[in-house]
Amino acid sequence: MGRLFGTDGIRGLANRDVTPELAMALAEAGARILGTHEGERGTAVVGRDPRASGEFLAAAMAAGLAAAGVDVWDVGVVPTPAVAYLTASSGADFGVMLSASHNAMPDNGIKFFARGGRKLPDEVEDRIEAAMADPVPGPVGDGVGRIRDDGDALRSYVDHVVAAVPHRLDGLRVVVDAANGAASVAAPAVLRALGAQVHELHASPDGYNINRDCGSTHPQDLAREVVRLGADAGIAHDGDADRCLAVDAHGTVVDGDQIMAILALAMKEAGVLAGDTVVATVMSNLGFKLAMAEHGVQVVQTGVGDRYVLEAMLAGGYNLGGEQSGHILLLDDATTGDGVLTAAHLLSRMADTGRPLAELAAVMVRLPQVLVNVPDVDKSALAGAEAVASAVAQAESQLGETGRVLLRPSGTEPLIRVMVEAASQTQAEHVARGLADTVAAELSFGR
Repeated sequence: MGRLFGTDGIRGLANRDVTPELAMALAEAGARILGTHEGERGTAVVGRDPRASGEFLAAAMAAGLAAAGVDVWDVGVVPTPAVAYLTASSGADFGVMLSASHNAMPDNGIKFFARGGRKLPDEVEDRIEAAMADPVPGPVGDGVGRIRDDGDALRSYVDHVVAAVPHRLDGLRVVVDAANGAASVAAPAVLRALGAQVHELHASPDGYNINRDCGSTHPQDLAREVVRLGADAGIAHDGDADRCLAVDAHGTVVDGDQIMAILALAMKEAGVLAGDTVVATVMSNLGFKLAMAEHGVQVVQTGVGDRYVLEAMLAGGYNLGGEQSGHILLLDDATTGDGVLTAAHLLSRMADTGRPLAELAAVMVRLPQVLVNVPDVDKSALAGAEAVASAVAQAESQLGETGRVLLRPSGTEPLIRVMVEAASQTQAEHVARGLADTVAAELSFGR
């Protein structure tokens, strides 16, 4: 049996993989590992995104926690970073978010935050998983926990984000695509409080339409609406609002690398970019690294996944990092990726400089990037495949300093991802296809 927790909590098909029974078992185990106190009850914050399955999963989680002797603060539909913030600001022992992020509506997930609002390290997740295999009887009488709702929780988070933004947004016209998700109330509220004129798009969740052809994974509607309205910018979130992509006034998507570049230079200019360093994953475009070097900003690279970005940031004392997908970590104001906070900071930079988003994003030139998935291969044999290593070396020599190659086994499927960046799209596609053919020929199960 594989590990229950993935790189970002537990995720799967709701009511099949992620069930009320699983939620209650996790609640009991999590309460023992994260919320046990001698002589007093632990406390937990529980939130969810708007998908329909979140209603019964959040109810099961709250019931399981209370039955295990933990007092529950049920904050309802809020962004994932709001659960992290509320966990920290309230002094709760831990937080739980029911969400499958950018996944389609039928999926759902469960992620935990430790005291202080940070994601759990692997070893704590392993302890929770081990505790699930050894359940114990719950308390009785006045030892059981209580569940309380709080309608002011979202307002507290919105006020926090507004207070963290350095410049108001007066005069900016912004379209916000909330993915019919957890940002539907919070994102427009934050931007309006900062003075922006906001047009809402896909901000009417009904439990079933989350992420459906909208949000950060489908920004086409947003791009059209920004151009139609003559807006200054568009913001796209995912279902749980821990990501943010943008669209400039021409309808061109501004990705996470470009957002990080804009914020890095703003923070360096203000003297608040810790170590003049930004942390990014190996999937960030080479153009990002070249742009940062040109402006005296060091780039520390990690494996794919925001948890690895966060680990490197904490280890090095850095305060800005993120992923090309728009998962940005601003650790001066948050403990996890926060799409609403990111959007507000990005728009604040526009307002402060008076420069359009397209001009700010031009600080980096994205090199053409091609990603080819090679299925049905023995990914465990990649490290010892001499023919593949030779092909990669030849490709890197051909690309020189204006390109790069990355071969990465999938964490969940029997495939290898071949990523190539080059000076031109044609060259990137040619090199990527050649390497993919070599990988398929050398590592195919049927070879």
